[in-house]
Amino acid sequence: MALQNDEKSSEMLHSQAHIWNHIFSFINSMSLKCAIELQIPDIIDRHGAPMLLPELVEALSINKERTPFVYRLMRILVHSGFFVKQSISTTTGNEEEEREGYLLAPASQLLLKKEPFSIRPLLLFMLDPILMDPWQHMSKWFQNNDVTPFHTTYQRTFWDFASQEPKLNQFINETMASDARFVASLIIKHCAGAFEGLSSVVDVGVVPAPLPKLFRMSIVLVLIFHTLSVVWRELRI
Repeated sequence: MALQNDEKSSEMLHSQAHIWNHIFSFINSMSLKCAIELQIPDIIDRHGAPMLLPELVEALSINKERTPFVYRLMRILVHSGFFVKQSISTTTGNEEEEREGYLLAPASQLLLKKEPFSIRPLLLFMLDPILMDPWQHMSKWFQNNDVTPFHTTYQRTFWDFASQEPKLNQFINETMASDARFVASLIIKHCAGAFEGLSSVVDVGVVPAPLPKLFRMSIVLVLIFHTLSVVWRELRI
């Protein structure tokens, strides 16, 4: 009986931990959004070396009364795998001490402004309150006849809303441009053979530059493969 009680207690403890994990999982994404809006990845990247916490606080445009909370924010983001800590030696007077500095983890490289394939626009897009609020109305949506929870929240379709909301429209364009750059570069690099036999390529998307540059590259590939296919047919004949 005691063993059964122990097993039951352990099961309840794991169940509670599982529920708590889902309740507070939003902290990870909201902390990451906060770091992006404060430009922490870009600041650490420009520093070019492990960045001490006081150096980071000094570089941030924040209320200095919030300084103690920067450590807590960075602790969450290190645990989430977006930053790493590295011990560095510092000298104060005649004394040398070991302190911890922050570096970018590989995932944070994709959150830099200068990164051509940055996922930063997508992150800010998906975590904006405009797109987060519909999740609060999912239960209402299940009970009504609206097409989507977004329509339940705003009484408009997503695209109607975007056409009237410059911020959302900008998020969409930036996200599409970033994703298109990434996908197009992979296609050109790894799927060049798919262009064989084509004589033209049409871009039907309205996406900001530099996507046209990638398509110019793909057109060059089209011309190359078209020429090679003609030469190959001539040789076979």
